[in-house]
Formats: sequence, structure tokens, C-alpha cells
Amino acid sequence: MLHKTQGIILKTTLYAETSVVVQILTRKFGIQTYLINGVKKPKAKIHINTLQALHLVEMIVYHKENGNLQRISELRPFPIFTTIPYDIVKSTIVMFLNEVLYKSIRQQDADENLFDFIHHSLCWFDAVKEPSVNFHLAFLLKLTKFFGFAPQTVCLPQHCFFDLLEGDYVVAQPIHPFISLEESEYFAKLFSTPFEHIDEIKISNGNRRAILNNILIYYKLHVNDLVEIKSHTVLEAVLS
Repeated sequence: MLHKTQGIILKTTLYAETSVVVQILTRKFGIQTYLINGVKKPKAKIHINTLQALHLVEMIVYHKENGNLQRISELRPFPIFTTIPYDIVKSTIVMFLNEVLYKSIRQQDADENLFDFIHHSLCWFDAVKEPSVNFHLAFLLKLTKFFGFAPQTVCLPQHCFFDLLEGDYVVAQPIHPFISLEESEYFAKLFSTPFEHIDEIKISNGNRRAILNNILIYYKLHVNDLVEIKSHTVLEAVLS
């Protein structure tokens, strides 16, 4: 049976000479794996260039419940990015976010709220003229709400530390990973501030690197078996 759905490309793997296996986060079915034949041929119905990481697509797919490998009838990029592929800062940020998303999203079931958040965030990032150097930090912290481990943002006067394992403020210094009260203020601001205003949060390059490292620790504590994120080193080099 044919179904129409939106998709976000997560990973494309070469398969045989002219085919690929593509993992796509779909709005209707969650993460699905599709085999697409002939993508390297000159007259390919679906060309490999349309399968770039975190690009947005509309698809008509064949869907079998509990199927390991699905098929696509039609696929087209929509909306088409106009700045992300051509801006080194934006493209590097998207490459990094793609790695985190690919390694963090586990559920096979559809989650329309999660899909819509990622889709709308990417559309905003592509549309904004100047690349926001705080975007990836805010995106990852806002994403925690959909993963079920959003950080607490209300701090009582007697609290001195932010416990990364508990995602909450505490009085005594925890025995597991934590950050200071001052550092946690960035977490709260980036989590609660709309994308349109995140560049009003002034963060030095050194603090930005520290915040990102703490966010990755936070993810590792809350996402089961999270494989090491490697592309943040490339991101830090581009943003420095």
C-alpha cells in the first residue's frame, strides 16, 4: 500500500554499484530504512544528491509493518535548502547535529512532535541570513524535551550545582558529573529562548566549547549506549 509522508534524511550507505540504503526519519512511520536502486545512473528517478544528511524530503512509499527494508515510489526534496549547503558554518553545524540525531533517535514508532520540531528548526536555520553560532546548543537542549530528559530550569536560592545525571539543581556537590550554577544558567537560557533570540545570549568561544562538551555529557548520561560523537571537533575548529 502506498503512503505519502515527509522525511528527514539521516544516513545514506552505498549498496552494490548503483544502489543505496537510506535511513530516514519519517513523520508517519518514525525511522525507516529504504533501499533505493539506480541512484547513480544519469537518468535516475531518485538521484543520490537528493539524499544528503538532514535534508528534507516528501515521499510516496510502500510500507510493510515490521518490514526491515522498505521501498520508495517517489521522493523529492522539499523544501529545498537555499543556504545550508553553501555556507560552511551552517553546513558544519548541520553535519554535527545529524551525527547526534542519528546516534540518539532510537524509536521506530512515529513521533510527529519530534519530527515537526526538527523539521521546523532546520527550516528556520536555513532561512536566517546569518548563521547563528548558538543554534546547535539551543537545538540540542530543546531536543531533550522530546527525548524525555529536559533539564530543570528553575533554581532555588540554596542550590549551588546542576546535577547532569538528574537534570536538576541540588544543594550538595554530586558524586557524578555536574556543572556550576553559573554554567547551568546557559543551559536554562538556551533551552527556553526562542531561536529568533538565541544570539542575544552572549557566549564566548571558550564558554561555547565548554557548554557543548557538557551537553554531550548530558546526552551520554541519558541516551542508552550513545556512541561517541566525533564531529564536534570539526565544528569547534570552524566556529573558533
